[in-house]
Amino acid sequence: MHDVMRRIAVGLAVAGVVLSGLVNAEEMMEHVSTNIEKLQKATFAGGCFWCMEGPFEQVEGVIAVTSGYTGGTKPNPTYEEVSSGTTGHAEAIEIRYDSSKISYERLLEVFWRNIDPTQPDGQFADHGSQYRTAIFSHNEEQRQLAEASKERLAASGKFTNPIATEIVPASTFYPAEDYHQDYYKKHPLRYKLYHEGSGRAGFLRKVWRKD
Repeated sequence: MHDVMRRIAVGLAVAGVVLSGLVNAEEMMEHVSTNIEKLQKATFAGGCFWCMEGPFEQVEGVIAVTSGYTGGTKPNPTYEEVSSGTTGHAEAIEIRYDSSKISYERLLEVFWRNIDPTQPDGQFADHGSQYRTAIFSHNEEQRQLAEASKERLAASGKFTNPIATEIVPASTFYPAEDYHQDYYKKHPLRYKLYHEGSGRAGFLRKVWRKD
């Protein structure tokens, strides 16, 4: 009888721990979700979004990077629809960042150093408006900082051709399908082959090797 009671008591204790853990987990998720909503947001288009996630995820102060589509007219577009070039959307990334740890100006620097800002019809081997470069400003301060950053880059002498990157107001951002998120982590070999084969890696090394 004592053994039975002991087992029941242990079972109730374990159940209590599990339930407590679930409650704590739910509270933690709510806390994380709330904190993410309080973070600042930045949105950039730099050609294939696979190549834009990694550089930003490695920066301290960046909390989350999501691949997706924005800048067009088609609600809830699919990858196939965006790839057709008929939706007006560009492949882009949405960044959530802690402005106490990283500035928007620093994010702009990372952006410029990972694209060819002079290519008006796409990026490297990818052509079409869906691969255009753009800065989607979420407020007037971001717009002004982006304009100033673009002017500095143009005056730097890094590029002989005009800077073609657009600076436009942010619109609805549609997250891409799950298999596109963190593609460079999920398929490192395929990503490396694409990053090199598209011409992006070589271009960036050539332009920024001294920096």
